[in-house]
Amino acid sequence: MSAGRILGVIVTVVVLVASIAVLIGGVAGTIAHATARNDSGFFDVGLDGLATRTVAVTSEDIDLGSDPGPPEWLVELGDVTTEFRVESIRTDVPVFIGIGPEAEVERYLGGLPRAEVTGVDGRQLDLRTTGEGGAESPGPPADETFWTVSAEGTGEQTVEWDLATGRWKVVVMNADGSPGVAGDLNVGIKAGFLLPLFVTMLVLGALFAIAAVALLVALLHKRPPVDAEDAATPLAPSGDQRSPVALTARMDAPLSPWLWLVKWFLAIPHFIILVFLWVAFVVLTVVAGVAILFSGRYPAGIFDFNLGVLRWTWRVSYYATVGGIGTDRYPPFSLDEEPDYPATLYIDRPSELSRGLVLVKSWLLAIPHYLVLAIVVGGGIAWASGREGADTITWTGGLLGLLVLFAGVSLLFRGRYPTGLFNLIIGLNRWVYRVVAYAALMTDRYPPFRLDQGGTELPPEPPSTPPVGGVDLRVDAPEPASSPN
Repeated sequence: MSAGRILGVIVTVVVLVASIAVLIGGVAGTIAHATARNDSGFFDVGLDGLATRTVAVTSEDIDLGSDPGPPEWLVELGDVTTEFRVESIRTDVPVFIGIGPEAEVERYLGGLPRAEVTGVDGRQLDLRTTGEGGAESPGPPADETFWTVSAEGTGEQTVEWDLATGRWKVVVMNADGSPGVAGDLNVGIKAGFLLPLFVTMLVLGALFAIAAVALLVALLHKRPPVDAEDAATPLAPSGDQRSPVALTARMDAPLSPWLWLVKWFLAIPHFIILVFLWVAFVVLTVVAGVAILFSGRYPAGIFDFNLGVLRWTWRVSYYATVGGIGTDRYPPFSLDEEPDYPATLYIDRPSELSRGLVLVKSWLLAIPHYLVLAIVVGGGIAWASGREGADTITWTGGLLGLLVLFAGVSLLFRGRYPTGLFNLIIGLNRWVYRVVAYAALMTDRYPPFRLDQGGTELPPEPPSTPPVGGVDLRVDAPEPASSPN
């Protein structure tokens, strides 16, 4: 696959993921609009923490339509209405709630201490006390004429306010202006643009997702071989019991004793590309699963792309990380099989796959292997500080990482890579890739609970005709026994 097509697949997958996210957002928003609003049509939330000894609780400035706030046309176009409901905890004191111009509210409260809402943490209000004293009470707030909307009395008080340009403050006080405000607050919002927005997200998300899938099919379409009869020939007889996943590795001789210390750094360009390739791998595996469910076949183009991602990953891993640091040859930037590279991977593409197994392979049947691989692959080094400032370094698991570290230390101080250690590391990696291929729906053959050690696998003699998908990409590798000690 050319670099242009690889880039096209990655970009298309990114568009597909974004489209699915927009589609999900549209569906969720439409459902919420139908089910999550109160009787007045507001999305609302109750907030705790409205309790202070000051004379008032105020919002921060609500800046609408003034520079650098949102433009006036946007405020008006939004058609947004807010609802504020407050109920005083003190039944003997009526409560007041009002919304007014910021300048007039500041003039009215003067320098009196007030609690200003600076944020919301879950359902809890974050309050900050401002002001430095003054008169004990500014007087009853209802006597002022600048309020845009206001309400006062005992029990629950409600105001509704259509957003308008300007600078505003929401104020909650006792009706007589006395200090000590405590109550329950509920804030709601409704907007005329929300339902059209959710429906637009739903439609555009669906259209872009369909277009992205169609483009992926075009990019990953594989031309059929010239001889259709050859293409139908299976790779090996049906009675063959070997693993359909063939992973090989050949150790370089000699290996640099120190280069492994910086290989992870040298491989950073590969790591960056592989992040995007693995996003594509996951998305395409889901697409392939749907195809298998309806047709019983793994799309050839997707199979070849996903196999390419695994090959690329194995080469980089063998060069720089838990694959074994068994070569000093820099891995190629390629999804194709590279027969001359000392790390190769081949997976038989089956002619048919079980439609039922596709529903349970990854999340259920592979669980026993996941438990094993959690020990083999998972983990790392943790740095923790004790209560008295003592730092401790703890190895949190990852057998492969630990074994590769031992191999690197042996190279550094002894100049040799122990053969037995090499064989064990490759065997563990072989187990990992067999499980990955099964979980990625690329085979129905359940991975064996078996550690096949060594750099080579011994498949049966290949058929005289090419396998499905073209050329047999396995390469022979020297026996590990010939590797340098």
